[in-house]
Amino acid sequence: TTSDRATTAAAMARTHAWARRSLAARGDDPRALFAIVQGGGFADLRRASADELVALPGFDGYAIGGLAVGEPRAEREALTAEVTARLPIDRPRYLMGVGTPIDLLEGVRRGVDLFDCILPTALAQQGVAFTSLGKVELRRAAHHADDGPLDPACGCEACARLPRSYLHHLIKTAEP
Repeated sequence: TTSDRATTAAAMARTHAWARRSLAARGDDPRALFAIVQGGGFADLRRASADELVALPGFDGYAIGGLAVGEPRAEREALTAEVTARLPIDRPRYLMGVGTPIDLLEGVRRGVDLFDCILPTALAQQGVAFTSLGKVELRRAAHHADDGPLDPACGCEACARLPRSYLHHLIKTAEP
């Protein structure tokens, strides 16, 4: 989203050329093929990208690319809304690279169906858990003797069976 308009437009055109080539090369392959909507931080380019890709027959879903790379949350949300409004609702709409709980909720609110991001996994490896009460950092000493559940509002096996003290121990001893 920090590139100038000419660079962004050229990258978008390249993405569209790859989209056409991908459709042509697909043949009868049953695997899902998604188009990637581009356009940087320019709402008009994003709309044009979505419109051009939707006009190409054969995509199984649509990805929204080039966001979650440092732009302000409000800009990402506005651009996501611009794009999803133009994408078919009967096909998955995928926001690439977004993974915080609030970003997932805001994406769903704007019509996104799928997400992927390394953030939840990377944070979990560092002992961070997202709960209904907020972010919990299990490395902190406060959890050493806490026999309460990770999330009292959750009924999953980890929350129902494993106290925070044990999860703290696993994190501190680097047990997967």
